[in-house]
Amino acid sequence: MSGKGWFMGAWFKTGLLASALVLTSVSGAAVERGESAEEKLQLLFQDERAYYYQENPGTGPRGKPRPVADHLSAQALKDHQRRAARNEEFLNRLEAINRNRLDEEGQLNYDMFRYMVESRLLEAKHRTWRQPLFSDSGFHTYPTRAWQSINFRTAEDYRAYIRWLKDIPRYLAENTEHMRTGMKEGFTMPKVVLDGLMPSFDVLAKGGADAIPFYGAFVNMAATLSDSDKAALRAEAKNVIADEVIPAYAALAQFMREAYYPAARESLGISEVPGGAAYYEDMVRYYTTIDISADEVHQIGLKEVARIRAAMESIIAEVGFEGSFQDFLTFLRTDPQFYAKTEKELLMFASYLAKKVDGKLPSLFGKLPRQPYGVEPVPAVLAPNYTTGRYSGAPLDAPRGGEYWVNTYALDKRPLYTLPALTLHEAVPGHHLQIALSKELENVPEFRLNQYPHAFGEGWGLYSERLGEEIGLYETPYERFGRLTYEMWRACRLVIDTGIHSKGWTREEAIKLLTENSALSEHNIRTEVDRYIAWPGQALAYKMGELKIVELRQKATKALGDKFDVRAFHDKVLSAGGIPLYILEARIDGWVQSELNEGQ
Repeated sequence: MSGKGWFMGAWFKTGLLASALVLTSVSGAAVERGESAEEKLQLLFQDERAYYYQENPGTGPRGKPRPVADHLSAQALKDHQRRAARNEEFLNRLEAINRNRLDEEGQLNYDMFRYMVESRLLEAKHRTWRQPLFSDSGFHTYPTRAWQSINFRTAEDYRAYIRWLKDIPRYLAENTEHMRTGMKEGFTMPKVVLDGLMPSFDVLAKGGADAIPFYGAFVNMAATLSDSDKAALRAEAKNVIADEVIPAYAALAQFMREAYYPAARESLGISEVPGGAAYYEDMVRYYTTIDISADEVHQIGLKEVARIRAAMESIIAEVGFEGSFQDFLTFLRTDPQFYAKTEKELLMFASYLAKKVDGKLPSLFGKLPRQPYGVEPVPAVLAPNYTTGRYSGAPLDAPRGGEYWVNTYALDKRPLYTLPALTLHEAVPGHHLQIALSKELENVPEFRLNQYPHAFGEGWGLYSERLGEEIGLYETPYERFGRLTYEMWRACRLVIDTGIHSKGWTREEAIKLLTENSALSEHNIRTEVDRYIAWPGQALAYKMGELKIVELRQKATKALGDKFDVRAFHDKVLSAGGIPLYILEARIDGWVQSELNEGQ
């Protein structure tokens, strides 16, 4: 699997790119000037970043102060079409460069640029903007958190943010129009998923101007501002939120209730919508970065479910539990000893685990990130229909570090025995460590600093749960069972996602598989199943990515024998930032060969 864009490039030759505009004047000029392949590549990277910063307000080059955005990104149909055309141009320019004339690092940059641009074109091909929602969030929740990553220093910074608030009605209206297109074409969120998501629209349309998340930027303002400036800015912000933001969200909530929800599809699988079968096969390859079919993934999932189930049965025997597998799961789901009594208790245990892992990291890694992270509850506006936990990253110059979010809603559904695995996955050595290291890469094109191929990132997160065994984080058989139930959860995803989107599974069949094979609470199971329904293919990334990393470690261990160093292996896996699995495999194979050659 070479860096030839195998997993997406071929699809576009007969699709979107067949009608691409021929926009190669810049590359032609480069040829006339006699620039080398590397020079043309670097010029392409510079042009793409300049365009990216223009299209994404509030972004800018690393090492320079990021501007405070005074508007949100443009979301109209013409904007999506413009972006697709520009990315077609970028791909045309890339293909005009002779990859064989680049050195090893240049070829990696070339391959990663192709991956990034083709990923964007894949979304354009399927017009994914028609459904800008997930099961637990969407375009409407993004603006509520944006201010947390802004370094407010001056009064003008706050004024820019107020102008950004004024732009929210336009942003919501453009996304609403896309959903109307989805309604006309049958490309909507399934109604059963909307049942859990609908409250998130209403909550943002209610309450006082200073009670909803947008006002958070004005609670603790920069100390350099005068009291009079603070008072004036707070008054203006309240007026804008009350007069423009809240009414816009109220209109959106009314649209969701009266128009979108009644028109939402009753079916579950994406293959049941027009063009959905081809879309799903594309998503399988996109989210796994492996040339594989939905049916092959389904079979891998069934084998993994059987293997993990046997390991779980052995722990039940170890603790001497008398009863069936289902009896043991009921015990885990209902016994008070496994649940925190307060939100603070849950957060304290998560913080203890995170700090304990911090002290073990040098045994697994030679290079660690500089950016810190903290433990925070999932924001209340999201919590009811949100997953158990998640990682929320931050730019390196943000006024906060990364955040490991723990869901404190419905404490009787958040078992403590799964918290070690969750912490390893979302914080360290999982998402925070991997993502922070990626942001801190040096001497690489800036487009590579925020790349996140799902199979790599989520595969690394699941692999990190395994590492808890190596550092002794799992202190009880129940916590080891919790790790296995999380692994079972990801194995079941392979079966459920492909079952729903390519085999006509019902929601009840999906819930049954997880209920009978994992100790996840019924609340979590329903939340997760709705997520798989709403986000075709993404759930495949975790297990497929982890299996590849485990395979590469086993292969390296066998080849190197006594020369194998787990810290060097992990450093190599993470050394290029987020990369597709086919590139990861080539890099690890090359690393193993170089280790074997050393000293010969």
